[in-house]
Amino acid sequence: MEPGQLQIETFAGDAMRPHIPALAALRMRVFREFPYLYDGDEAYEATYLADFIAAPSAALVVAFDGDRPVGCSTCVRLAEEDDALRAPFAAAGIDVARVFYFGESVLLSEYRGRGVGVAFFAAREAHARAVSACDLAAFCAVRRPADHPLRPQNAASLEPLWRRRGFTPYPNLVCRISWKQVDTEAEVENTLSFWLKPLCGGALP
Repeated sequence: MEPGQLQIETFAGDAMRPHIPALAALRMRVFREFPYLYDGDEAYEATYLADFIAAPSAALVVAFDGDRPVGCSTCVRLAEEDDALRAPFAAAGIDVARVFYFGESVLLSEYRGRGVGVAFFAAREAHARAVSACDLAAFCAVRRPADHPLRPQNAASLEPLWRRRGFTPYPNLVCRISWKQVDTEAEVENTLSFWLKPLCGGALP
Protein backbone atom coordinates (compact mmCIF):
# COMPACT_ATOMS: atom_id res chain seq x y z
CA MET A 1 0.00 0.00 0.00
CA GLU A 2 1.28 3.45 -0.94
CA PRO A 3 0.86 6.61 1.16
CA GLY A 4 -1.48 8.07 -1.43
CA GLN A 5 -4.03 5.38 -0.62
CA LEU A 6 -4.32 6.62 2.95
CA GLN A 7 -6.39 9.65 3.86
CA ILE A 8 -4.97 12.04 6.47
CA GLU A 9 -7.51 14.31 8.17
CA THR A 10 -7.23 16.87 10.98
CA PHE A 11 -10.06 17.28 13.49
CA ALA A 12 -10.53 19.92 16.19
CA GLY A 13 -13.19 20.77 18.75
CA ASP A 14 -16.28 18.55 18.80
CA ALA A 15 -15.19 16.98 15.51
CA MET A 16 -12.57 15.03 17.47
CA ARG A 17 -15.10 13.20 19.63
CA PRO A 18 -16.16 10.43 17.21
CA HIS A 19 -12.50 9.47 16.74
CA ILE A 20 -11.44 9.38 20.41
CA PRO A 21 -12.24 5.64 20.86
CA ALA A 22 -9.96 4.83 17.93
CA LEU A 23 -7.20 6.96 19.46
CA ALA A 24 -7.57 5.17 22.80
CA ALA A 25 -7.45 1.75 21.14
CA LEU A 26 -4.41 2.66 19.05
CA ARG A 27 -2.61 4.13 22.08
CA MET A 28 -3.11 0.93 24.09
CA ARG A 29 -2.04 -1.27 21.18
CA VAL A 30 0.93 0.67 19.78
CA PHE A 31 2.37 2.01 23.04
CA ARG A 32 2.43 -1.55 24.37
CA GLU A 33 5.37 -2.09 22.02
CA PHE A 34 8.96 -1.06 22.74
CA PRO A 35 10.06 1.56 23.70
CA TYR A 36 7.02 2.69 25.73
CA LEU A 37 5.94 -0.76 26.97
CA TYR A 38 2.70 0.84 28.19
CA ASP A 39 0.21 -1.52 29.83
CA GLY A 40 -2.80 0.71 29.34
CA ASP A 41 -6.36 0.49 30.56
CA GLU A 42 -9.61 2.01 29.37
CA ALA A 43 -10.28 3.96 32.57
CA TYR A 44 -7.00 5.87 32.33
CA GLU A 45 -7.48 6.46 28.62
CA ALA A 46 -10.96 7.89 29.19
CA THR A 47 -9.68 10.42 31.76
CA TYR A 48 -6.56 11.36 29.79
CA LEU A 49 -8.40 11.85 26.52
CA ALA A 50 -11.30 13.77 28.11
CA ASP A 51 -8.77 16.33 29.32
CA PHE A 52 -7.17 16.45 25.88
CA ILE A 53 -10.33 17.15 23.88
CA ALA A 54 -11.37 19.84 26.38
CA ALA A 55 -8.32 21.95 25.44
CA PRO A 56 -9.38 24.75 23.05
CA SER A 57 -6.29 24.47 20.83
CA ALA A 58 -6.22 20.67 20.58
CA ALA A 59 -6.24 18.79 17.30
CA LEU A 60 -6.34 15.13 16.35
CA VAL A 61 -4.84 13.95 13.07
CA VAL A 62 -6.13 10.60 11.84
CA ALA A 63 -4.82 8.31 9.11
CA PHE A 64 -7.61 6.31 7.47
CA ASP A 65 -7.38 3.21 5.32
CA GLY A 66 -10.81 3.50 3.83
CA ASP A 67 -13.08 4.02 6.83
CA ARG A 68 -10.65 2.37 9.25
CA PRO A 69 -8.45 4.54 11.49
CA VAL A 70 -4.95 3.04 11.39
CA GLY A 71 -3.01 5.87 13.02
CA CYS A 72 -3.55 8.96 15.14
CA SER A 73 -1.48 11.94 16.22
CA THR A 74 -2.25 14.81 18.60
CA CYS A 75 -1.17 18.35 19.37
CA VAL A 76 -2.12 21.13 21.80
CA ARG A 77 -0.66 24.35 23.20
CA LEU A 78 1.79 23.48 25.95
CA ALA A 79 0.08 26.05 28.19
CA GLU A 80 -2.98 23.76 28.15
CA GLU A 81 -1.02 20.64 29.08
CA ASP A 82 -0.24 19.05 32.47
CA ASP A 83 2.33 20.58 34.78
CA ALA A 84 4.62 17.57 34.27
CA LEU A 85 5.14 18.76 30.69
CA ARG A 86 5.13 22.50 31.37
CA ALA A 87 7.50 22.51 34.35
CA PRO A 88 10.73 21.59 32.50
CA PHE A 89 10.27 24.57 30.15
CA ALA A 90 9.55 26.98 32.97
CA ALA A 91 12.63 25.73 34.83
CA ALA A 92 14.73 26.28 31.70
CA GLY A 93 13.44 29.83 31.29
CA ILE A 94 11.38 29.03 28.18
CA ASP A 95 7.95 30.69 28.16
CA VAL A 96 5.38 27.90 27.78
CA ALA A 97 3.19 30.32 25.81
CA ARG A 98 5.72 30.02 22.98
CA VAL A 99 5.38 26.25 22.65
CA PHE A 100 2.93 24.01 20.82
CA TYR A 101 3.20 20.48 22.15
CA PHE A 102 3.05 17.50 19.80
CA GLY A 103 1.74 14.50 21.74
CA GLU A 104 1.50 10.91 20.66
CA SER A 105 1.85 9.53 17.17
CA VAL A 106 0.58 5.97 17.01
CA LEU A 107 0.47 3.96 13.82
CA LEU A 108 -0.16 0.27 13.17
CA SER A 109 3.03 -1.53 12.25
CA GLU A 110 1.90 -2.58 8.78
CA TYR A 111 1.55 1.08 7.76
CA ARG A 112 4.94 2.29 8.94
CA GLY A 113 7.67 3.46 6.60
CA ARG A 114 5.16 4.84 4.11
CA GLY A 115 5.20 8.55 4.83
CA VAL A 116 2.47 8.71 7.48
CA GLY A 117 4.84 10.01 10.17
CA VAL A 118 5.90 12.89 7.93
CA ALA A 119 2.25 13.66 7.20
CA PHE A 120 1.45 13.70 10.92
CA PHE A 121 4.20 16.23 11.60
CA ALA A 122 3.15 18.43 8.68
CA ALA A 123 -0.50 18.44 9.73
CA ARG A 124 0.31 19.31 13.34
CA GLU A 125 2.67 22.10 12.35
CA ALA A 126 -0.01 23.55 10.06
CA HIS A 127 -2.58 23.40 12.85
CA ALA A 128 -0.22 25.04 15.36
CA ARG A 129 0.44 27.93 12.97
CA ALA A 130 -3.27 28.31 12.23
CA VAL A 131 -4.57 28.48 15.79
CA SER A 132 -1.72 30.02 17.80
CA ALA A 133 1.13 32.48 17.88
CA CYS A 134 3.51 29.79 19.17
CA ASP A 135 6.95 29.97 17.60
CA LEU A 136 8.22 26.59 18.86
CA ALA A 137 7.04 23.02 18.40
CA ALA A 138 8.06 20.38 20.94
CA PHE A 139 7.60 16.72 21.63
CA CYS A 140 9.19 14.29 24.05
CA ALA A 141 10.37 10.71 23.70
CA VAL A 142 11.05 8.07 26.34
CA ARG A 143 14.64 7.14 27.06
CA ARG A 144 15.62 3.48 27.03
CA PRO A 145 19.12 2.03 27.51
CA ALA A 146 20.71 0.34 24.53
CA ASP A 147 20.81 -2.94 26.45
CA HIS A 148 17.18 -2.89 27.59
CA PRO A 149 16.06 -6.54 27.78
CA LEU A 150 12.85 -5.90 25.83
CA ARG A 151 14.51 -3.97 22.98
CA PRO A 152 13.84 -5.88 19.73
CA GLN A 153 16.92 -6.80 17.70
CA ASN A 154 15.50 -4.94 14.70
CA ALA A 155 14.33 -1.86 16.63
CA ALA A 156 14.59 1.18 14.37
CA SER A 157 15.33 4.65 15.69
CA LEU A 158 12.96 7.48 14.75
CA GLU A 159 15.66 10.09 15.30
CA PRO A 160 16.53 10.41 11.59
CA LEU A 161 12.88 11.27 10.85
CA TRP A 162 12.76 13.83 13.66
CA ARG A 163 15.96 15.50 12.46
CA ARG A 164 14.72 15.60 8.86
CA ARG A 165 11.61 17.37 10.11
CA GLY A 166 13.86 20.05 11.60
CA PHE A 167 13.76 19.01 15.26
CA THR A 168 16.78 19.34 17.56
CA PRO A 169 17.30 17.17 20.66
CA TYR A 170 17.45 18.86 24.07
CA PRO A 171 18.78 16.02 26.26
CA ASN A 172 18.82 18.22 29.35
CA LEU A 173 15.19 19.25 28.92
CA VAL A 174 13.38 16.31 30.47
CA CYS A 175 10.14 15.34 32.16
CA ARG A 176 9.28 12.33 34.28
CA ILE A 177 6.00 10.49 33.85
CA SER A 178 4.84 7.26 35.47
CA TRP A 179 2.87 4.46 33.83
CA LYS A 180 2.36 0.74 34.29
CA GLN A 181 4.52 -1.27 31.94
CA VAL A 182 4.14 -4.72 30.47
CA ASP A 183 7.14 -5.83 32.54
CA THR A 184 6.12 -4.27 35.88
CA GLU A 185 3.43 -4.91 38.48
CA ALA A 186 2.93 -1.23 39.29
CA GLU A 187 3.52 2.14 37.71
CA VAL A 188 7.16 3.12 37.25
CA GLU A 189 8.67 6.52 36.59
CA ASN A 190 10.06 7.05 33.11
CA THR A 191 12.33 9.81 31.84
CA LEU A 192 11.47 11.50 28.55
CA SER A 193 13.57 14.12 26.79
CA PHE A 194 12.33 16.89 24.50
CA TRP A 195 13.00 17.82 20.90
CA LEU A 196 12.31 21.36 19.64
CA LYS A 197 11.75 23.05 16.29
CA PRO A 198 11.15 26.68 15.31
CA LEU A 199 7.67 27.06 13.84
CA CYS A 200 8.14 30.48 12.27
CA GLY A 201 11.76 30.54 11.18
CA GLY A 202 13.05 31.93 14.49
CA ALA A 203 15.93 30.78 16.64
CA LEU A 204 15.84 27.95 19.13
CA PRO A 205 16.26 28.87 22.81
